[in-house]
Amino acid sequence: QVQLKESGGGSVQAGGSLRLSCTVAGYTYSTYCMGWLRQAPGKERESVAMLDSQGSTDYADSVKGRFTISQDSAKRTLYLEMNSLKPEDTAMYFCAADRPGYCNSEYCECDGAYNHWGQGTQVTVSS
Repeated sequence: QVQLKESGGGSVQAGGSLRLSCTVAGYTYSTYCMGWLRQAPGKERESVAMLDSQGSTDYADSVKGRFTISQDSAKRTLYLEMNSLKPEDTAMYFCAADRPGYCNSEYCECDGAYNHWGQGTQVTVSS
């Protein structure tokens, strides 16, 4: 059974930084798509950042240059470093994972659909 658990959320002022962590247990495949997604009250869930097992990353335009997704494979942990936070970054942040259908040496085909989810961690940015 795959289990994801987020931590690191909190309340910060605009311009501040937070680092979210997601520990992964029970995922036994060598290839993966992992992502950070967020959902604000009254809004649809959106993808923030994605990382695959080949090292490829992708970001939403709204966070490019401010957020960085990374991993520590030995610790089986996914991170999201968030800098220059804005009030519009306020949301519940979720870690998610899935097994991709195809990978080559450079990237995996990650379609943004995930089967495994954490429970989320709240990020609140005040102006």
